[in-house]
Amino acid sequence: MTELDPRLRAVTDLMVAEAREGGGRHEYDGRIQDLSPDGVRAGLARLGEGAAPADPHDAEHVKVFEESLRYQFGELQLHRKNPMAHLSNLDLACYDRDYGPEEERAAAKAAHLALWPDAVDGAIASLDQLSAPVAKSLMGAARGLAAGVEEEAALAAHARLVAHLERAAAEGDPDAALGGEALARLMGTAEGLPVDLGRLAERADAERDRLMGLLGESCARLGRSGPPLDVVRELVRDHPDANGVIEAARVGTEKAIAFTREKDLVPYHDGECLVGLAPESRRWAMAMMAWNSPGEPEGPSWYYITPPDPSWPARDQEEWLEVFSHTTLPAINVHEVAPGHFSHARALRRAPSEVRRLLQSMSFIEGWAHYAEELCVEEGFEAGDPRFAIGVWVEALIRVTRLACAIGVHTGQMTVEEGARRFESDTHLAGPAALSEARRATFDPTYGRYTWGKLLILDLRERARTEWGTGFTVQRFHKALLDLGSPPLGLIGAIL
Repeated sequence: MTELDPRLRAVTDLMVAEAREGGGRHEYDGRIQDLSPDGVRAGLARLGEGAAPADPHDAEHVKVFEESLRYQFGELQLHRKNPMAHLSNLDLACYDRDYGPEEERAAAKAAHLALWPDAVDGAIASLDQLSAPVAKSLMGAARGLAAGVEEEAALAAHARLVAHLERAAAEGDPDAALGGEALARLMGTAEGLPVDLGRLAERADAERDRLMGLLGESCARLGRSGPPLDVVRELVRDHPDANGVIEAARVGTEKAIAFTREKDLVPYHDGECLVGLAPESRRWAMAMMAWNSPGEPEGPSWYYITPPDPSWPARDQEEWLEVFSHTTLPAINVHEVAPGHFSHARALRRAPSEVRRLLQSMSFIEGWAHYAEELCVEEGFEAGDPRFAIGVWVEALIRVTRLACAIGVHTGQMTVEEGARRFESDTHLAGPAALSEARRATFDPTYGRYTWGKLLILDLRERARTEWGTGFTVQRFHKALLDLGSPPLGLIGAIL
């Protein structure tokens, strides 16, 4: 593994969990980031030390990440308001991935666990501005960190952290809004571009209207009458049973990979993608990609699937299984696998510099995979079955409602309850599922990144189509874009 230069190392030292798993920098195994007030200040002080990369694009890429970290930890001090970074810091699930010898991963996990008491002390010292809504929303995730942990010192530390969140849930500020200016800067500094939330909200509304129209057309092609969202609510009831969801995902994955290769939609078609049951530590997610990271030796990526727990009430199991319906699962497959995350990971491993392989914009990652869903509709995947397109539009409606809800909640124009009602009116979700999506806005303020990234990639594609003229092909566009790695959205125009 290549040693990182001091400029890049200072950045990854402030995003250890991401560098370890997403980037495959396993020198961070068995280590925990110091997220105490003093630790954060020391990390920020090291940013910018050393020479910038010689490549001008890479130099700008690093600069965007530095500015983002300065805003997130320095000005906004999000580590004082939000436990997300602290929970990621404690998370042991990264060692369940098969990226190296089992004995080495077990030793790293034990070393990581031994640092929990210090990390929890740092988290409690930092989290002095934790609002009640954020604490309540993340309580389940915090409690779940201790699944399978038996070491007494670690469990005692974990109990202290949970107690801190419980106090904040009971006594914290009832308002979780960051404010419009803070949200705009949090989004903008991370992506290296200015953000006008008013215009972005208008674009979200326009995208919702476009998607509703497409959904209506696809439902008509299926021969279903009635309000499209009611049609969808009926369609999602047709799904595999709990014993069949993994096999359904495996078959769908093979189809998605074969179609992506046939159409040559991405630069690289190699690598192995296995489909299987998520490890216990990752079963909070219904479906997720754990890719073979750029810094790791060649190995399989895993598309993890989580069937519902048989101990759950029947209604909860049914709602969980509806995610794997014959209408929605195919769209999830292309998002997670090909030409989505798995395909992106294969390109990341070939990105031409350590900066491009390691510093990954989440808005680009999710924007690319979300773009991949609509791309497959355009290219004719499952063209004979309108349910695929319906699934794509349904997933997109959830994503665009996240964007609208995040802007509304953090600018104070929308309560969480009003956000839940928007999910009920603009998607097929209802009741607890709609409320859960709206609550996510409180602790994941940039969860509109899926739609935002997709829209900016589509904008760039139209510019490339115009500027390249007869030289434009989607293959050329995708190769140029993925050669940038996972760039901040403000830098994707470099391909032109």
